[in-house]
Amino acid sequence: MYRERLREKLVEALKAVLPIGGIVLLLSFTIAPMPASILLAYLFGAALLILGMMFFTLGAELAMQPMGSELGSGLTKSRKLWLLLPVGFLLGFLITVSEPDLQVLADQVLSIPSRVLILCVAGGVGLFLVLALLRMLFGISLRVLLLICYGVTFVLLFFVPKDFLAVAFDAGGVTTGPMTVPFIMAFGIGIYSIRSDRHAAEDSFGLIALCSIGPILTVLILSLIYRPEDALYTVTAIPVIDDSITLVTLFTKALPAYLKEIAVSLLPIVAFYLIFRLLYLRIHRLGFNRRSARRVAVGLVYTYVGLVLFLTGSSVGFMPAGSYLGQTLAALPYRWIIVPLGMVIGYLIVAAEPAVYVLMKQVEELTSGAISGTALRVSLSVGVSVSLGLAMLRVLCGVPIIWFLLPGYGIALLLSFFVPKLFTAIAFDSGGVVSGPMTASFLLPFAVGACVSVGGNVVTDAFGVVAMVAMTPLITIQILGLVSVLKPRRSAKAPAPEAPDAYYTIIEL
Repeated sequence: MYRERLREKLVEALKAVLPIGGIVLLLSFTIAPMPASILLAYLFGAALLILGMMFFTLGAELAMQPMGSELGSGLTKSRKLWLLLPVGFLLGFLITVSEPDLQVLADQVLSIPSRVLILCVAGGVGLFLVLALLRMLFGISLRVLLLICYGVTFVLLFFVPKDFLAVAFDAGGVTTGPMTVPFIMAFGIGIYSIRSDRHAAEDSFGLIALCSIGPILTVLILSLIYRPEDALYTVTAIPVIDDSITLVTLFTKALPAYLKEIAVSLLPIVAFYLIFRLLYLRIHRLGFNRRSARRVAVGLVYTYVGLVLFLTGSSVGFMPAGSYLGQTLAALPYRWIIVPLGMVIGYLIVAAEPAVYVLMKQVEELTSGAISGTALRVSLSVGVSVSLGLAMLRVLCGVPIIWFLLPGYGIALLLSFFVPKLFTAIAFDSGGVVSGPMTASFLLPFAVGACVSVGGNVVTDAFGVVAMVAMTPLITIQILGLVSVLKPRRSAKAPAPEAPDAYYTIIEL
C-alpha cells in the first residue's frame, strides 16, 4: 500500500531537487569551481534531501494533516471559546518551538540568546494564531487585520536598532516551515469543514499569514529590550574531506543531534494530539478506530525519518555549498552576474521546499481545482526569483532592506483591495510557506558568503534574504488573482464576476 505512494513521492522529490542540484553542479564545473570536499558533501546532502522529502511529504499526508484537521474541527464543534483560545495559543507555541528552521536562524544570530529568541518567536506565533482563530470565528476581514498589524510593524521600524530589522523579518519567514505549515493549514481546514457559509473556504486560509506577523513584532520588541551593541552572526564552516570515510563521518556526527532535535520537536505535538483525541472520544462516547490510529502512527514515523534526513542533508551538505558558491561568484571580476544567477537559483529552489507541496495540494482541494497547483508553484517560483535577485542587489550595493520592504508590502496590501479575498489569503500564506529550510540552509548562507566576499555588513546586507523571499509571493500570487478577475471582463462572451469574492475562473499554466 505505502510502497506505491513512496514511489510517487520519490518521483516528486527527484523533480524538485534535481533542477537546483543541476544548476549548482553546472556552476561548480564552470565559473565557480568548488573544492572536492564541498562538492562531495553537497552531492551526499542532495541524496539525503531527496529521501527526506519522499518520506516527509507522505508522512504529512498520513499524519500531520489529519491530526491538524481533527483538532480544528473538534475544537470548533465544542463551541467553547474559553477552550479554543488557550488551546490555540498552546498549539502555536509548541509547533513553533519544534520548527527546525527557527533553530537554524537562531544559531546564526548570536546577539540574542537562541533560547530567548525561540521562546519569544513562539509566543508571537501563539498569540497571532489566537487572533487568526478569532478572525475565522467572528468573520473579521483578513485585509483589515493585515493593514493594522503591518501598520504597527512599520511604525516600530523607526524605533528599533537598524541591525535587527532584517533579523526580525527573517524570523517571520522561518517560523512557518515544514513542521508548522501542514499542521496549521490542516487546522484551518478542520474549522472550514464544519462551516457551510460562502466565506468558509477563503477563511480557512490566512492562518499562516497572521502567524508570520507575530514573530516580526515580538523580535522588534525584543530588540528594544536587549539593545545589544553589535549584531553578530555565525560563519558557516567549510568541511575538509580527505576520503569517503570522512564524508560519511561528517554526516553521521551530525545525525544524532537531528535525531534528538526532531524527536523533541514532534513529541509535544503528538502528546497534545493524543490527549485531545482520548478526551474527545470519551466525551462523545466514540469507539477507537484502529485503522486510523495505525495510519497516523505510520505517518508520524515517515515524518520523523523524513525531517531528520532532510535537515541533515540541507545543513551539512547545502550550507557550506551555498556559502562557498556565494563567496566565489561575488569575487568574480564580473560580480554583477550573481544577480541573474541568484534569480535562477531562486526560481528552482522553490520546488525543493517540502511545505510548498502541502500548500499546492490543499489549495487545489479547497478550490475544487479553480486554482491549479502548477499556476501556484510557477507564481511562487517567479516571486522567489525576483526576491533573490533583489537580495543579491542589496548585497552588492548595500541598499537598506527597508527600501524594499516598505514599497513591497505597500504594493501587496494595495493589491488586496482589487483581487478576490481568497487570493489575498493564499498569497499571504504563501509568503511563509516558501521561506522554509532550503531558504535558511542554502539561500541565507549564499547571501552571507557573497556579502563577506564584497566586504559588506553581513547583518544589514545579507540577513533579510528570508524576509525578501517571504515578501515577493504576496505580490505575484495576488497578480495571479488579478488576472483571474480581468480575464472574464476582457472576454465579450464571458460574464463578469458577480462579486469581488468570486473565484470561478480556472487558472492553469
